[in-house]
Amino acid sequence: MNSVSTKFSPSRFAVLGYGGLLPFIGLTLLILFYAEFRALWSTMLVNYGAVILSFIGALHWGFAMALQGMLAEHRRERLMWSVIPALIGWVSTLLAVPLGCLMLTCGFAVHLWQDQKLVQELPGWYLPMRGHLTVVASLCLLLSAFAVLIDF
Repeated sequence: MNSVSTKFSPSRFAVLGYGGLLPFIGLTLLILFYAEFRALWSTMLVNYGAVILSFIGALHWGFAMALQGMLAEHRRERLMWSVIPALIGWVSTLLAVPLGCLMLTCGFAVHLWQDQKLVQELPGWYLPMRGHLTVVASLCLLLSAFAVLIDF
């Protein structure tokens, strides 16, 4: 049993989480099918990805503050990790789009690995949802990076 309880149903979190994929999907489609503005769409995608990676990093800050019974060392690790995604996201915006997309994809993957360290403390629906979100966002980033790289 985990130590997180909420009065909100998992479906509320799912609507917001999966809704957050719409810009990833929409911008990827624009990158693939509207080449005239590909530079704009791809910059928007990297910037959105950086914002979302920063957001999910901040979740660990919240977990460190809110989860009861967390060992001090584990809490310190969560706090230290919570700022790293924002740094990864920021650097990704300074790189060429294909590299920025690749860096964000790596950031999302590593963050999912960090989430798994909290498996005993989070609701059972959280990690599967985060896995789905990570896969879709990462596929969008990689597909877009490839399209920009080969000027599809």
